[in-house]
Amino acid sequence: MGDNYLVTGGAGFIGSHVVDELIRDGKIPIVVDNLSSGKIDNLDPRALFYQQDITDTEMMERIFMLHKPKAVFHLAAQISVSRSVREPEEDARINILGTMRLLEMSVKYGVEKFVFSSTGGAIYGDDVKAPTDETEFPRPISPYGIAKLSTENYLRFFAHEYGIKYTVLRYANVYGPRQDPHGEAGVVAIFARRMLRDEDVVIFGDGECVRDYVYVGDVSRANVGALKIDKNETINIGTAKGTSVNELFENMKTISGYSREAIHEAPRPGDLKKSVLSYTKATVLLDWQPETPLEKGLEKTIEYFRHELVSSK
Repeated sequence: MGDNYLVTGGAGFIGSHVVDELIRDGKIPIVVDNLSSGKIDNLDPRALFYQQDITDTEMMERIFMLHKPKAVFHLAAQISVSRSVREPEEDARINILGTMRLLEMSVKYGVEKFVFSSTGGAIYGDDVKAPTDETEFPRPISPYGIAKLSTENYLRFFAHEYGIKYTVLRYANVYGPRQDPHGEAGVVAIFARRMLRDEDVVIFGDGECVRDYVYVGDVSRANVGALKIDKNETINIGTAKGTSVNELFENMKTISGYSREAIHEAPRPGDLKKSVLSYTKATVLLDWQPETPLEKGLEKTIEYFRHELVSSK
């Protein structure tokens, strides 16, 4: 039996792609997901799956005891910025306390590496240089960003106190196949689904908010690549290119054949004006760079949702 690799949130959007990447790399993924947003259909059947909440300490300890994972990829999270503004305590319960329990068990059961999925824009905040690199002082303006930064600090504590090795990956706006179009996060998935159903597309604010859109396949490569790093590092995963929501809408409109104009509504609390990440450090440490141009990634994503729509009829 080979080494086990635990993926929390592994039936979710990014997590399921990390599972695929691990399997391609010949590794054994142990997936934990409560299916609150993840789907069993996202999972490769070769992965071992537990429908489990990471905040259930007793059950999580049994999983660690049984499988003694060599590494943990922690992607399970409350991912909505606007929900974190409405429910900061619940956001902290999942994103801070849930991670602390995983870290405690990782120390107890000899995990060699902890790869944490963090956030770029929500941690750096507004009014920073763009593209933003990892030396920028974090100024999160939402409970979601605050929780992610707090978890990064707990990682540093556990590394100092107990010697656990970690890599923090600060993502730009991740998009691609399997993204959930039903929540508040994931503008590409939301736009794609609505365009393909010929429904109204809503843009919050004037549409001039700028984001760095990075394809999920590129993100999964970065996760597995992080296993090779010996030092504890915090690394941006983005494209260093900014796209406004209005530009994104027009690009997707062309690809999908959508004919309507967008409807503009009031801005959402907690949303940043601009977020673009430098990936220079990722190139140096991970030998990583984004390989999927935005237009190609949007084509793949829209095709995925088109196929899903046809299959549901």
